Amino acid sequence: MKSRHNSNIIANMKTIAITVDEETLALIDHLGSSTEFRSRSALVRAAIREYAEQVQRRREEEREREIIRKNKDLLDRELKALIAEQARK
Repeated sequence: MKSRHNSNIIANMKTIAITVDEETLALIDHLGSSTEFRSRSALVRAAIREYAEQVQRRREEEREREIIRKNKDLLDRELKALIAEQARK
């Protein structure tokens, strides 16, 4: 069953070509030999995925900061009203 799963994963992948300098390739090979990755491709896929997720999180956080900036006055009024309401209780 595991080999069928691996075959399905490989069938869903696309092959791309990248160019890296010798220093980067040496780093990839060093990391690949000292980690759980079975191949350069696995390491590069994981690195790209992690980087893309970080970029996506940063973009989402920036959008949220912008929403907060745009609604600062409204949020401030709502906070003051909530504090005043809780102080009356």
